[in-house]
Amino acid sequence: MSGVFLSKGFFPADFFRPTVGFILSCQQPDGSIPWFEGSYADPWDHVESAMGLSIGGEWAAAEFAYQWLADTQLEDGSWWAAYKAGEIENGDRRETNFVAYVATGVWHHFLVTENREFLEKLWPAVEKAISFVLKLQSEHGDIQWAVTADGTPKEDALITGCSSIYKSLECAINIAVTLDHDSSAWNDARDMLGDALRNKPERFDRTWESKARYSMDWFYPILTGVISGPQAQARIKARWDEFVEPELGCRCVADEPWITIAESCELTLALLAAGDHARAVTVYSWLHQWRLDDGSYWTGYQFAEAVLWPDEKPTWTAGAILLAADALTEHTSASSLFTEVDLLEQVLSKPPVQASKKL
Repeated sequence: MSGVFLSKGFFPADFFRPTVGFILSCQQPDGSIPWFEGSYADPWDHVESAMGLSIGGEWAAAEFAYQWLADTQLEDGSWWAAYKAGEIENGDRRETNFVAYVATGVWHHFLVTENREFLEKLWPAVEKAISFVLKLQSEHGDIQWAVTADGTPKEDALITGCSSIYKSLECAINIAVTLDHDSSAWNDARDMLGDALRNKPERFDRTWESKARYSMDWFYPILTGVISGPQAQARIKARWDEFVEPELGCRCVADEPWITIAESCELTLALLAAGDHARAVTVYSWLHQWRLDDGSYWTGYQFAEAVLWPDEKPTWTAGAILLAADALTEHTSASSLFTEVDLLEQVLSKPPVQASKKL
């Protein structure tokens, strides 16, 4: 099915119920949400899927997913790159944007549910995660993308990863403010990171080939609030024809004939953030031709060979579908999380408690 045009106040719950059910069916007995049945879970995509559950009203399942993160968090606040069947699947590294994303998911769930008890319960995990991430921030503001198995920093930074962390810091600050914890160190770190992303391109892709061919480097600074207004609109316009394939979706990389459904959903959110509502509706309307009867969505489509590729239906793609639908319809009270920056102001009612310490 294609041509699903969504608007404010029109969230077709019956249409999306199978998509929510698909994510739910993949959740494991320990609460983790793998990419698909038999695959592994990584912390970032696990959170993306959990946000889909929150939007779909499966609040207990979403909270179970976040509890899995709290239960598996390492002492230093991080998580390994991937887990499977209760074991570490990839213990080679721990990625900073993966670790920080717990704050985004936890704040998203609170916005949907207004469950303060949940927020208080997950606060220690959020605090530890953000502390880990900010220890890897350089004096220039950028944040190193990962550490090795023994904790050695991988000394380079990614535009997409740091942009994701920028949004996670906004969410972490809002959690701290809501719970009356001092967020000043996190605010300073976020300001430094934003400055690096906007004004210090030399701090990114220092040790490898530029990632500019990836569409996420194009739209993630808009999606996460690093760039807004006329600058965001100009950024979209500059590379639209490189990345967008009419009637199909957004390419993963500019030089490959491959569109991906998750990136197309995130582009939808970025377009809304940039104030381009009409094109957001249009791009999203293309994506349901990649939907299956069980409500899941294919990863992507290789249009030069006219084949669906890879042969996977990820839970995180289903989560992205639901996040974009929520933003277009304003269905939940978290619908503007990725389309607006809403940083709460700190007004402490008790003596400050140090939120984190950055080396």
